[in-house]
Amino acid sequence: MAVDTLAVLAEPTRRRIVETLRVRESSVAELVAELGMSQPAVSKHLRVLRDAGVVSVRPAAQQRIYRLEPGPFQELDAWLRPYRELWSRSLDRLEHHLDRNPRLE
Repeated sequence: MAVDTLAVLAEPTRRRIVETLRVRESSVAELVAELGMSQPAVSKHLRVLRDAGVVSVRPAAQQRIYRLEPGPFQELDAWLRPYRELWSRSLDRLEHHLDRNPRLE
């Protein structure tokens, strides 16, 4: 559910992990170096992200490689769609109003 994903991503450290994984798959050691945090702290956040389905993990030799899973983000996008449409309509009305009243620009 998107709200669960939203709750999981509300934590700033988990958002930083997601931003890193958005760019590339990473091992725990790479995330520790990137975030400047202890391995147990990073692992704790990865466990929460994994339990929520936001990330998945695969073994690679002695490492565990994490990557983002698209499903929760697609659900979040679908949940946000009506709000984007609401703002889009509001901004369209503002643009129309400003076009009719050029001195307001």
